[in-house]
Amino acid sequence: MDFITIDSRCVPLEGEKNLLSVIRKAGIDLPTFCYHSELSIYGACRMCVVEDERGRVFASCSEQPRPGMVIKTNTIKLQNYRKLIMELLLSSHCRDCTTCHKNGICTLQSLAYKLGVDAVRFTNNKEEQPLDFSSPSIVRDPNKCILCGDCVRTCAEVQGVGALDFAFRGSKMQVMPAFNKDINDTECVGCGQCRVVCPTAAITIKKDEDRVWEALNDPNTRVVAQIAPAVRIAVGDSFGIPKGENSMGKLVSALRRIGFDKVFDTSFGADLTVYEESAELVERLTKNENLPLFTSCCPGWVKFSDYKFPELKENISSCRSPQGMFSAVLKDYFKDDEKKTFVVSIMPCTAKKGEALRPENHTDGVQDTDAVITTAEAARMIRKAAIKFEELDEEAVDMPFGIASGGGVIFGVTGGVTEAVLRKICYDKDNNLSELSRIEFSGVRGLDSVKETSIMLGDREVKIAIVHGLGVASQLIEEMKAGKRHYDFVEVMACRRGCVMGGGQPVPAGPKTKKARVKGLYKVDTGSQVRTSNENPMVEVIYRDIIKGREHELLHTRH
Repeated sequence: MDFITIDSRCVPLEGEKNLLSVIRKAGIDLPTFCYHSELSIYGACRMCVVEDERGRVFASCSEQPRPGMVIKTNTIKLQNYRKLIMELLLSSHCRDCTTCHKNGICTLQSLAYKLGVDAVRFTNNKEEQPLDFSSPSIVRDPNKCILCGDCVRTCAEVQGVGALDFAFRGSKMQVMPAFNKDINDTECVGCGQCRVVCPTAAITIKKDEDRVWEALNDPNTRVVAQIAPAVRIAVGDSFGIPKGENSMGKLVSALRRIGFDKVFDTSFGADLTVYEESAELVERLTKNENLPLFTSCCPGWVKFSDYKFPELKENISSCRSPQGMFSAVLKDYFKDDEKKTFVVSIMPCTAKKGEALRPENHTDGVQDTDAVITTAEAARMIRKAAIKFEELDEEAVDMPFGIASGGGVIFGVTGGVTEAVLRKICYDKDNNLSELSRIEFSGVRGLDSVKETSIMLGDREVKIAIVHGLGVASQLIEEMKAGKRHYDFVEVMACRRGCVMGGGQPVPAGPKTKKARVKGLYKVDTGSQVRTSNENPMVEVIYRDIIKGREHELLHTRH
């Protein structure tokens, strides 16, 4: 086995693509701004510089490891080098840290402290730029950008959108949309993945908390919350709870203390989605029309298809997302009461803010979801209310929507929608766990960019694809159009790994956190007494007593 020497220790080479990976394997967490293992190597920030035995200083992220290398990571020269870089970054950066959205979780702030930067010797001569509030999902603040390029590469390489890029040169360089347009005037889908990778507050979540506080303090308004599946295994990150742990009970308790009148689980809406989407799939297969059927649960994907593949409009499911379905049902359920009903959805996704505004998610011209707040915003509201989240007793959601299936819960991870639909179509009335296991191991789970599986529906083999990341989805669709691939059902999630890594989740979130969140949702599923939407007794009640034959009006975007 080949070795390199790092700080006088021999470290084996095991196929790592760059020196930084070897150094981190050795337990040395070199600082970085521009390096992400899932993005191309950029090497711009120079924070990960190391020194070899000849005194040469170079970036470890872009250096290929070679047997026999002798590397030092913490010499006086390197310490001074990194400190100088940090000073230069801070010199052209807005330093209003106490009022910043990312105060306490900012990578720039954290590294400045670690590197001992207590003064900046250089003057900020940059002209202050206006903030971009045009998007319903995110806010851009060019004054806090450090030109790391993470958002540019994520938008182009992972999402295939390219709404952001570099403009100008030298000291005038900026990250912006083409021709400095408002971000909402571009093909931005609002997924928020640029916000996830941004190490500063140059891109943040568009806040809707103030509108929720106003509703909570209105005695004539009933404020109803619905909580998305992926929120429960991420909200605890903001309060020191172990990664991936289910905090749903504590979150319900916290929301009631804040003042919410009713709290429900969006997983119930996911059960409704399973009923409608599986019926739509069977109908299309029977008629052999508008195939493949693409899922419609992810608003980032729906908006992306509007821009890039408008010809697929009839192939995308007419079903509203679980958020859209549940909000419509909630508004209808409380419609005869004297109080006004204000529906708040707590989502892992910034794109859900835009989805709530789309006309097809209104009923009789009225917006069903009044406000969308992300997991991160919900955590801020809890802290603002001075609630000790980690000490709360768990509470259950309210009836009559208080029962949700495990299939509804796993909507929050890539492949979850498909698995829930397969559980419905292949429903075993004897609750045979081996049938659930067969579906689980059929290829719907895992983190491959594209997964394929198939089931027999009568005499027909139904071919299925599951894809996460819009860039990969775009490639898959082009191959389908060229006749290289054929499917009957395609699940698309804009965010890699699904909603568990949505743009509204707490950050930062490294590989261990990502893995824990996925595992956490599947753990909730296996611990559920109801595993399939068919077994949810309240779904039948809702169809009989509330929906009453108005499926298309309340649960679909079009007839």
